[in-house]
Amino acid sequence: MKKQDIRILLVDDEPDILEILKYNLSSEGYQVSTAKNGAEGVAKAKKKKPHLIILDVMMPEMDGIEACEKIRNTEGLEDTLITFLTARGEDYSQVAGFDAGADDYITKPVKPKVLISKIKALLRRLKNEEDATPEIKKVGNIVINREEYKVVNKGEEIILPRKEFELLSLLTSKPDKVFKREVILDKVWGQEVVVGGRTIDVHIRKLREKIGDHHFKTVKGVGYKFVL
Repeated sequence: MKKQDIRILLVDDEPDILEILKYNLSSEGYQVSTAKNGAEGVAKAKKKKPHLIILDVMMPEMDGIEACEKIRNTEGLEDTLITFLTARGEDYSQVAGFDAGADDYITKPVKPKVLISKIKALLRRLKNEEDATPEIKKVGNIVINREEYKVVNKGEEIILPRKEFELLSLLTSKPDKVFKREVILDKVWGQEVVVGGRTIDVHIRKLREKIGDHHFKTVKGVGYKFVL
């Protein structure tokens, strides 16, 4: 997908923030629209169908958490990328954001160049989803063959037990997306057995040893994500 075809919605109650963000993103070639509160943001999301929504948390009329929940429950917007951009950096605020359905959480202040890089990383998921094949996918130097249950990292084949393979496959399906622990348990273990949170930690530790520690990031109190 070309930059000029990507639609981004900015939702913030501070005019200066909206102006700066719109200028920087428009300069990159994206289609950018804005909203000054959560209620207007939800309305514009339904109308514009953006690929990415950048939300503040503290806003009048409707805060970002509620707006995120409403967007996630709107038909046609379930898979829209959503990131919070806010000065609220507390753990509980981040957990609330991810629980509401956010894909990422960025704290202010952040330099424009850093923010643009983070946004580009988020938008790469659009390309990954378009390019992904059902059985074989390549993520960075890692090739995952679901048909043969085989993983090749930098040309070297790695043997993974089934659950490690499924966990790697899930996390690499959307690089940089934080997968909540309960989602991981449901997707990888399902209703097979009753397992605890430590089970995930053990499997992540093993993947770090086999694939590379730098690829797996822990988001405290939320879950894990795969990074390139």
